[in-house]
Amino acid sequence: MSVALLLSLAGLALIDSTSIGTLFIPVWLLLAPGSVSVRRVLTYLGTITGCYFLVGLLLYFGGSGLAELLGGALDSRPVLWLQLALGVGLFVLSFRYDGKRGAGTGRVLRWRDRVTTGDSSPRWLVGLALFAALAEVATMLPYLGALGLLTTSGLAVPTVLALLGGYCLVMVLPAMLLLGARVAWPRLVEPVLTRLNAWIVRSSGSMLGWVLGIAGFLIARDAAVRLELFDMFARR
Repeated sequence: MSVALLLSLAGLALIDSTSIGTLFIPVWLLLAPGSVSVRRVLTYLGTITGCYFLVGLLLYFGGSGLAELLGGALDSRPVLWLQLALGVGLFVLSFRYDGKRGAGTGRVLRWRDRVTTGDSSPRWLVGLALFAALAEVATMLPYLGALGLLTTSGLAVPTVLALLGGYCLVMVLPAMLLLGARVAWPRLVEPVLTRLNAWIVRSSGSMLGWVLGIAGFLIARDAAVRLELFDMFARR
């Protein structure tokens, strides 16, 4: 297990921690008036973490089966060059999302309305977490990138499962820290949450650009390392 792989997984997990399901909705739950119900927020976070983990297992074992079917083709230089091109393409595409068009703002506002006007029962929170996770399956680029790295890593299955579980925990770590701060220092944290909510709505149009850019960089970097491009430049 390389340090580069761990750093790439940690970086992708932190990007995933800024999605609607892992950060936006927890912030809105923490902004509810009165004292915060820790149990209900943990129910939501636990459900979305478990859902991501299960989806990851399905995609990983499906990808592993494909990797076995293809043999060493996924580690061949042509495929690695395609991975490098994909990463560079995502990075270049990210510059199209500068936040000035307001793309995604309407969707974020609809999610906020759903959270703030909904029932706060545990059953509703579980349903909300499942809905948020399933709604993001098609756009979870960082998670898909992490699964791609794990699929081609050649690590043993128990190690991969541990890394996948750690990824999901890091993914909800910022929300957990905000929950702890909200309980410990409510008067100090509430203004921070309010400003964070304003930033979420204002910057939602450019967040996809950041996700595409950072995910593209990490995917391209992994391909470049495995192609030994950095060693090639160093020798020159």
